[in-house]
Amino acid sequence: MPKKDILERLKETGALMEGHFLLSSGLHSDKYVQCAKLLQHPHHATWCAEQLVDMLPEMDWDLVISPAIGGIVIGQEVARELGVRHVFAEKVDSVPTLRRNFRIFEGDSVLLVEDVVTTGLSSNEVVKLVTEEGGNVTAACAIIDRGGGKNLKVPFKALAKLQFEIWEPEKCPKCMEGIPFIKPGSRKQKEE
Repeated sequence: MPKKDILERLKETGALMEGHFLLSSGLHSDKYVQCAKLLQHPHHATWCAEQLVDMLPEMDWDLVISPAIGGIVIGQEVARELGVRHVFAEKVDSVPTLRRNFRIFEGDSVLLVEDVVTTGLSSNEVVKLVTEEGGNVTAACAIIDRGGGKNLKVPFKALAKLQFEIWEPEKCPKCMEGIPFIKPGSRKQKEE
């Protein structure tokens, strides 16, 4: 029996959704990936971590870091697979911050792990945090690259690259059809 790939797993778990979605950016789309629906199943989380680690260059990482909240589960799984510590960055006044007495030590080699990279903004903010703490992000990976992987300041790998159509609200065909949108993401929408 052939192994399931990432797209099959996303569809099977309902993580790849179709409809009318309001994105955190304020833009609209007819598709959305909610990796939390995939990662709620430990066997899928373990499989994703194994696949990501297999894609990465051979390195001696000291630490895995993930942005909260989406990257926490997959970051923990990748860290377990690598046998290293895992910490996560939380936003305080919109700035990624280390809390809970998490530490990055001077010279730590750090792997950044995300669930979905959309614009790369959050990932690059975490890279900056690690650098300010004295560590060095030597690579990054994610389950899904929605196009922002090219914007990262470090080498980047993803299990799949998905491109979805997005529209300004006033040009959204779903809005023109009168179809209400939903906002499934975890980040606050930008202020109008």
